[in-house]
Amino acid sequence: MTYIVNESCIRCKYTDCVEVCPVDCFYEGENMLVIHSDECIDGGVCEPECPVDAIKPDTEPGLEKWLEMNAKYSQIWPNITRKKPAPPDADDFVNAPDNIAKYLAPIPAKATSSSPPGPPAAL
Repeated sequence: MTYIVNESCIRCKYTDCVEVCPVDCFYEGENMLVIHSDECIDGGVCEPECPVDAIKPDTEPGLEKWLEMNAKYSQIWPNITRKKPAPPDADDFVNAPDNIAKYLAPIPAKATSSSPPGPPAAL
């Protein structure tokens, strides 16, 4: 078992989960996070830290596409190891309909001191 980040994170991008992860398995896109399944140790400490319930165990039914997306983007987005402020409009996107179709940006986050630059995203 591993954990995934689902569409509830899109445009919310709270990073409370990053701070508690003992293995630094979160990766940052422009407007969401993902978990690298091979790095996750299944501790689950991140799940209750997410204020929008975007982190789920991959054993829940219906999350196959999110397991794929987390695996894909964790290979091309930079690692994030520190909590950052949420976007100012984050709460406007909690449970927004069609987040993935409307807002998913499959590009890496801009590099900062807490997320080193990674390879460019292959779209």
